[in-house]
Amino acid sequence: MTERSLRSDLALKGPERAPSRALLYATGQYAPRHAGKPLIGIASAFSDLIPGHTAMRSLERAIERGIAAGGGVPFVFGVPGICDGIAMGHKGMHYSLPSRELIADTIETVAEAHRLDGLVLLTNCDKITPGMLMGLARINISGITLTAGPMLSGHWRKQGESGICRLSLVRDTFEAVGRHRSGEIDNRELADLELRACPGSGSCQGLYTANTMACVTEAMGMSLPGCAATPVVEAAKVRIAEESGERVVGLVREGVRARDIINLRSIRNAIAVDMALGGSSNTCLHIPAIAHEAGIDISIDIFDEISRRAPHISNLRPGGEYFMEDLYHAGGIPAVLKRLGTLIEDVPTLSGDTTRQIAESARVHDEDIIRPTSNPYHPQGGMAVLKGSLAPEGCVVKQSAVSDKMLKFSGPASVFDSEDDAIGAIMGGGIEGGEVIIIRYEGPKGGPGMREMLSPTSALVGMGLGDACALITDGRFSGGTRGPCIGHVSPEAAAGGPIAFARDGDTIEIDIPQRRIALKVEPEELERRRENWQPVEPKITTGYLARYARFVTSASTGAVYMSFSDVDE
Repeated sequence: MTERSLRSDLALKGPERAPSRALLYATGQYAPRHAGKPLIGIASAFSDLIPGHTAMRSLERAIERGIAAGGGVPFVFGVPGICDGIAMGHKGMHYSLPSRELIADTIETVAEAHRLDGLVLLTNCDKITPGMLMGLARINISGITLTAGPMLSGHWRKQGESGICRLSLVRDTFEAVGRHRSGEIDNRELADLELRACPGSGSCQGLYTANTMACVTEAMGMSLPGCAATPVVEAAKVRIAEESGERVVGLVREGVRARDIINLRSIRNAIAVDMALGGSSNTCLHIPAIAHEAGIDISIDIFDEISRRAPHISNLRPGGEYFMEDLYHAGGIPAVLKRLGTLIEDVPTLSGDTTRQIAESARVHDEDIIRPTSNPYHPQGGMAVLKGSLAPEGCVVKQSAVSDKMLKFSGPASVFDSEDDAIGAIMGGGIEGGEVIIIRYEGPKGGPGMREMLSPTSALVGMGLGDACALITDGRFSGGTRGPCIGHVSPEAAAGGPIAFARDGDTIEIDIPQRRIALKVEPEELERRRENWQPVEPKITTGYLARYARFVTSASTGAVYMSFSDVDE
C-alpha cells in the first residue's frame, strides 16, 4: 500500500498541510514519526448515563493498543447515545429512534471532516449500534464494530423461599410494576428488585434490541467472532477490543471497506440468525436502514421469508428463560452459525475468515441453549410480518414470544391516540381482557419518533393480562416485549393509514400463522371514515423532532429519511 492511497493524505500530506499537521501534533496523539500511518478513529459512545456504556473507557484503551500494534494512529471521538430504559414512558422516548439518524450523521461528519482512514465503532445499545453502522456504510470506508457486551443477570434470594432466582431488567422491573399495581408484590419487594435486577455495566441481559443488534452485527460479519455474546466483564472482551483495533488497520491496508462486507447475502445471514434467536422486532427497522445506507433495497417481507425457513433454536428472555451470558457459554454466534448450517450463506467477514470457516471451527457447548434445527423451540423463526386491511404495508410481531393460544385472536378495539392515554387506562383498571388495544399516532411521523411501548405491554403482563389482550400500534416495542404485541403498523395513523379510522368496538382479527390482520369494517364505512378524517396537529412543532417528523419515512421502509427528490416534491 502506498502512502498516496490513504484518505488522510488529503489532510496531512505536502507543505501546504503544515497547519493541519501542527494541530494534530497539538493533540499529543500524533507525531512526525507517524507520517504515512493510517489515522483510525475510535467512535466511542462512552457515557455515564447508559449502563451498557460505562465500561467503555477500558475498551477504548485496549482498542488504542491494538491500533498502535497494527501500525495505525488512534483518535477517540464521542458519539451520542440514549438509554431506552431510562427514556421509556415519557417525552424522552420521542428522541430514541431519531437519535439513530443523529449518530449516523455524526459518524459521517467526523470521519469525512478529518479524512480518517478507518473506524472502530465502540457501541452497545439500541439505536447506537445501527446508527454507527449506517454512518459507516454511508461513507464506505474501512471499519469494524465492537459491541461492549451484555450485562450479567441479577441474583436474589427471596425472603422465605429457598434457591436463588436470576433477574433481568424487563421481567423484574418493568413487569414488576404491573405486579405491584395488582397487589402481587409489595413496596419492599419492588425496591429489592430494582436494586438487584441490573448488577452492573452492560447491555440488558436478555435478547432485547441492544443484544439483538450485537448478534446481527456479528452475523453480518461486521464484528469479530465471539464479540456479540461476550459479557462486558469478561477479560475476553478486552482481548477482542485489542484485536479489533489491530484488525482495522489491516482492513485499511487491504482496502476492505464496509460495503465489501455489508451486502445482500450478509444481510440475509444476519436476518437468519435474528430469526433463529427470536430477536427484537426493532431489527425490522434497523436492518433495512443499514441496507439503505449501503445501497441495498430490501423490504420487511424479507424477514417473513427467512423466518418461514429458519427455525427458532435459542430461547432467551423475554420469550424464554435463558440469558445472554448463557448464549456466551454455549458458544455464542459462531455456534449459532454452526447450527444453522446451509441456511447461512458463505460470505467474507471482517475477521478474514468466511462465515462457513467460522461455523466449522465453532463448538456448541449446550444442546438446549442452542438447539439443533431438527429440535427447535419453534419450527419458524422469531418474527412474522402480518398484512391486511388494518396494515396494508405490513406490521410485525415477535411470534416466538406469543403463547400458542394467542396466535389467533379476535376482539373489540379499545382505541387510544397516545401511549400516555393507554397507560392511564391500563394502570387504572380500564382494561379487563378480551380487547384489542390500539395505540396510534405513535409512528415515525405521528409520535414523532415511534416510541417504544414497553411500559403498557409490561404492565399488561404484570397485571395478568398478557394472554387476555392483544396490543397493536403504529409505534414500536422494546426488544423486551412479549405477548401478542403487534407494532410498526404501516401506513401509520399520521399518514392516513387505516389504523387512523379504527373506532372503539370495531372487531379486530389477528391470525399470526396465516400472517393476517384485519379491521372488520365494511369497505363503504371505512371509506366514509377516510373521507371525514382530518390529520391531527403535530405534537411537537419545534426543534429536532419537528424536523425529523417532516422528513422521516414509513416504518415499513426502516423509518429512514426520505430522498432529496421526495423532499423536493
